[in-house]
Amino acid sequence: MKKRLSIVAASLLVLHSVFPFSAHAEESQVVVSASGVVSVKPDMAEFIAEIKSDANSADRAAADTAEKYQAVQNALRRAGVASEDAVTAGFTVSPKWEWEPSTSKNILKGYTARHSIKVRVRALGSIGRVIDAVVQAGASEVQNIMFSSSRYDALRQEALASAVGNARREGEIMARAAGGRLGQLIEVSLGQPSYKERPYMEAVAMRAAPAPASTELAPADQEISVTINSRWRFITAPVR
Repeated sequence: MKKRLSIVAASLLVLHSVFPFSAHAEESQVVVSASGVVSVKPDMAEFIAEIKSDANSADRAAADTAEKYQAVQNALRRAGVASEDAVTAGFTVSPKWEWEPSTSKNILKGYTARHSIKVRVRALGSIGRVIDAVVQAGASEVQNIMFSSSRYDALRQEALASAVGNARREGEIMARAAGGRLGQLIEVSLGQPSYKERPYMEAVAMRAAPAPASTELAPADQEISVTINSRWRFITAPVR
């Protein structure tokens, strides 16, 4: 795991006012915005497996999809995915309409049933095997593969601590350059953390191939970034 720090913005704010409209406006301050960024290799993945069936009637399409759904779930159990990690993300049964130019009307051509399963793979090394299992079991598509880290909370705290430390260091540099030194922290606020999940593929159809080669995926490193805004007292150097 690599860690790097980045400064978003930093500024020295000197406030002098005859009218004390706030406590903060009566003293000189240093205002710093800083970021802490942690790079991490993902160890989990999620994807959507879509099961689809077409039939002349709605109940037949639904029944065919239900049969395929059970086959996919059985394949997931054999691949080591627990039932709580393979949950329904959506289910629809809808008519199929086709435009008929000769009559200028939509003609009912049957029905389509879709059942989407959100699959979480907690052991990233088995992601290819799990995808192959659902495709071979009857899934029509595998979509929106997203990689993540099970250590998100701990890594976010690490990025937050880095951001605060970085803000302090930058504040000290600015205060010295302005002829004084950095005082105590007055205020600090947290921006929205950023977790840059990088999808390997989106809305890609994957079907059973005749070749025996298994699916392999290579996720890139991800970043967890935290930005803070801080306000510090600026202590002027004594006059000699």
